[in-house]
Amino acid sequence: MTGRSLRLRRLGRTTPLRPGEKPERVRRRGAQPKVVALGGGMGLSASLAGLRRITGDLTAVVTVADDGGSSGRLRDELGVLPPGDLRKALAALCGDDDWGQTWARVIQHRFQSGGEMHGHAVGNLLIVALWEQLGDHVLALDLVGKLLGAQGRVLPMSAVPLELEALVRGHDPDRPDDVDTVRGQATVALTPGEVQSVHLVPNDPPAVPEAVGAVLDADWVVLGPGSWFSSVIPHLLVPELRDALTETKARRVLALNLAPQPGETEGFSPQRHLEVLGRHAPKLALDVVLADEAAVPDRDSLVEAAQGFGATVELAPVARTDGSPRHDPELLAAAYDRIFRMHGRIGPWR
Repeated sequence: MTGRSLRLRRLGRTTPLRPGEKPERVRRRGAQPKVVALGGGMGLSASLAGLRRITGDLTAVVTVADDGGSSGRLRDELGVLPPGDLRKALAALCGDDDWGQTWARVIQHRFQSGGEMHGHAVGNLLIVALWEQLGDHVLALDLVGKLLGAQGRVLPMSAVPLELEALVRGHDPDRPDDVDTVRGQATVALTPGEVQSVHLVPNDPPAVPEAVGAVLDADWVVLGPGSWFSSVIPHLLVPELRDALTETKARRVLALNLAPQPGETEGFSPQRHLEVLGRHAPKLALDVVLADEAAVPDRDSLVEAAQGFGATVELAPVARTDGSPRHDPELLAAAYDRIFRMHGRIGPWR
């Protein structure tokens, strides 16, 4: 079977595409929107916790460049993908019933000890054990999701562990004008300097085919919120995934953060986030940029930056009411649902 035929098969199609033709999707009346959310860490978790409230056809595509904490230790010792962000995504997809919330707490539980188990998360160990047993990243994550009763699917963006490298101005405070190469997601996220750009090692990593297929077959793709350089932009550095995000017929939503992240995006305005995104993926188009009104001091500048991507700006209250820079899943759900309804549909899912 040729690579092209295999791709068509994964997309559920058996007839060849004509030149320039994009995959068509057939929707049954009453079907839910197919949504793919990309990111990592707590930002993606908040987005998933909101999205699962409005659709049961949800796929998370998760970055695999983490090298800190329990994930970093397992990665170094066993040579596996870092499981931490995958675990967080699975926990976010757990239901609100007793079963879902119990399992969410279990897989997020970290051992506390004076020995080598200290800091390891139960879910990390479970995921890695299934990877070793089954030899299949996707099948193992699907099985964990089934055990948890997860309301959606979790996929890694690549099947090989990735290293994040960044060019940072002023990483060494004693040399504020020098640009250094900083290696490792954990180090990049906490750098005191200004990140100029990021790239992945290897620089041409293969995408997980199921992740590419999900993006191509989606009705909506949601990118962000999350650590901008270490969780959001890395998806655009995987060539097959970047091409899928460019070519998909899905509509695309970019969810902005509520505040700059200390170190990584210190001092960034909302429009600055869009500018650096565009530098890393100049062909990327967007349909909607979602932001919290309280986090946008200059709406006109954000609107202008969004127009450069072909997008409109939607302002909505999406922050928790406790004053912390965290998204509220229920408010996010309401914002996403309104966007999906107001900005057109690929198919009659309602």
